[in-house]
Amino acid sequence: MAGKLGIVTGASTGIGFELATIAAREGYDLIVVADEPLIEAAARDFEQFGTEVQAVEADLSTIDGVDRVLAAAGDRRIELLCANAAISKGGPFLDESVADWRHSVDTNVTGTVYLLQRVLRDMVARNSGKVLVTGSIVGYIPGSFNAIYNATKAFIDNFTEALRNELKDVDGVTLTTLMPGATETEFFARADMLDTSVGQSKKADPEKVAKDGWDALIAGKGHIVSGLGNKLQVLASGIVPQSTLAELHRGMAEPGSGDSKE
Repeated sequence: MAGKLGIVTGASTGIGFELATIAAREGYDLIVVADEPLIEAAARDFEQFGTEVQAVEADLSTIDGVDRVLAAAGDRRIELLCANAAISKGGPFLDESVADWRHSVDTNVTGTVYLLQRVLRDMVARNSGKVLVTGSIVGYIPGSFNAIYNATKAFIDNFTEALRNELKDVDGVTLTTLMPGATETEFFARADMLDTSVGQSKKADPEKVAKDGWDALIAGKGHIVSGLGNKLQVLASGIVPQSTLAELHRGMAEPGSGDSKE
């Protein structure tokens, strides 16, 4: 690898795949990461743009997994980070195993925060680098029947806003938070939410969501809510009582809620 280096996590499918595609098209050599063998096939797809791509299969819920990704970069400068990896397990919280909810918390929060700290330290030291973190509009909504996921995204939305303020006087480094809504990805199948109202609803195009995030990143914006309807939901979240939002989310995410509409 000889060009500018970027890392994209959660790059095997969905928004992460589309972000990696854009980055490769823009000339970045890439380290693409996911916790599944499919990342190897995705890496071959990104190579069509003439950049060098290295696939890393790693469990980003662990410190060791994140360290494997950073080790793949060696002594090269990381110019771009798209921290996109996240997982969910829908359904009643009390029915979830400790292993499932811990995996979500450790992937979405712990692994992401550790990766950001390690990469941003170097970027700040040299006054150069761009970071895009995938948060979500659900961070503004109490997530009945997807409680852990929404709570982790609330953490990410809040954490990146605070971190952006800490870095506001650092020249050459930008931190952007992408906040999409429901997007047509593997997320709902993997979260066991295909029988829900939101799982069966029309969703945003991941290519469009990734383009919104990338454009905001390049423009140096602090955050971007992708989609007009999602912008309105975020605005409403500051007005509508939290208990009402939780009930509305229940209607979207309760198991079987999609079937009840037939």
